[in-house]
Amino acid sequence: MTRKYFGTDGVRGRVGTSPITPDFVMRLGYAAGKVLAQGESSSGKPVVLIGKDTRISGYMLEAALEAGFAAAGVDVTLAGPMPTPAIAYLTRALRLSAGVVISASHNPYDDNGIKFFSASGNKLPDEVESAIEAALEEPMECVASEKLGKAKRLFDAQGRYIEFCKSTFPNELDLRGLKIVVDCAHGAAYHIAPDVFHELGAEVVAIGNKPNGMNINDQVGATAPAALCAAVKEHQADLGIALDGDADRLLMVDASGRAYNGDELLYIMVKDRMATVPVEGVVGTLMTNMALEVAFREMGIGFARAKVGDRYVLEVLQERGWCIGGEGSGHLLFLDKHTTGDGIVSALQVLSALKRSGKTLAQCAADLTLYPQSLINVRVSPGFEWQKNQALMTEKEIVESALGDSGRVLIRSSGTEPLIRVMVEAKDAELAEKMARRIADKVIA
Repeated sequence: MTRKYFGTDGVRGRVGTSPITPDFVMRLGYAAGKVLAQGESSSGKPVVLIGKDTRISGYMLEAALEAGFAAAGVDVTLAGPMPTPAIAYLTRALRLSAGVVISASHNPYDDNGIKFFSASGNKLPDEVESAIEAALEEPMECVASEKLGKAKRLFDAQGRYIEFCKSTFPNELDLRGLKIVVDCAHGAAYHIAPDVFHELGAEVVAIGNKPNGMNINDQVGATAPAALCAAVKEHQADLGIALDGDADRLLMVDASGRAYNGDELLYIMVKDRMATVPVEGVVGTLMTNMALEVAFREMGIGFARAKVGDRYVLEVLQERGWCIGGEGSGHLLFLDKHTTGDGIVSALQVLSALKRSGKTLAQCAADLTLYPQSLINVRVSPGFEWQKNQALMTEKEIVESALGDSGRVLIRSSGTEPLIRVMVEAKDAELAEKMARRIADKVIA
């Protein structure tokens, strides 16, 4: 069935506007609870873990979710502000029925959302999300009083997750001698990320670690790296680490203030692994820079592209039996370390590569030159089907033929706005921009 509420990363929107309203979120909790209860044995109640980021609306939505689950007869464990990947880990470690995160990731504070994890710590399968949507169409009721769910708080969530993150870093290595600036985006990792790197031996300077409910992602974090670049130079640090609001994506900065995106960090980690263990394949997305595909091919590593979104990267990894993948946005997956993308764990994998090699970020990425990308957004009428535009398709074929093996073309519809995104990648920036404009001019011609 076509999903009405669930996008690529749960249900998300502006707070106070459907579907991010207290009444809908309560019904969502009830519907999810009914679906989860169907998969449980009759011997015990399902138990759901709820975490959130630092948005002020999290208090309201947490209460609404708790009420919905309780009405469905589901017990709730409250973790408070915690990174999204922490909820995935704790759900699995505590053998709970599901995990729920109240977060809109890198969006502004007045957005929020709800995303779910299965008992195994993975994003919910499409069929389960579809079942929840179907349950949302049914009237909300309430189980008998003796069957109502109860709530309790998980007081040691922070310490448990810090120890898990540290366990993904090699025992024989430490971070002594490194001065690291950690930008927590005033988000869910504000009380966790600095401690992880400090406890492994680094001298840590924390920024973006004073959330007030309304400053999450505001000029800080992985989507606004200027603050981190400036702080690294100001404090004369060796490098910087930036997370986003729910700490599932990563951006890093070297001592010169130069930022490294997810594609570059993925390359560094794969190259490090290849020095000790063969890597069969890596999964990127349709937006992954072509330079990675070329580099991996030369290294004898398979490469596959998934749709944009870390859940689709995960799906392809599982289909192929591979364990490493990611997006240029900084969502990086290492299935031998965690079931989902984790900014802190990803940073530790990069740091272990730097420690093993004795090199800087710049030195580790020196032999990778990303292809220039030109992206043009063309506004269209809702429902516009670009695949049926013959002039556009003909121009696309002409450009692809001209680029040959030294570039590529990607055209896709926006999932949130009436836009057609035209992206051309080529070894020459001027050529990429010229070709992208040629195609964009045909979208509504």
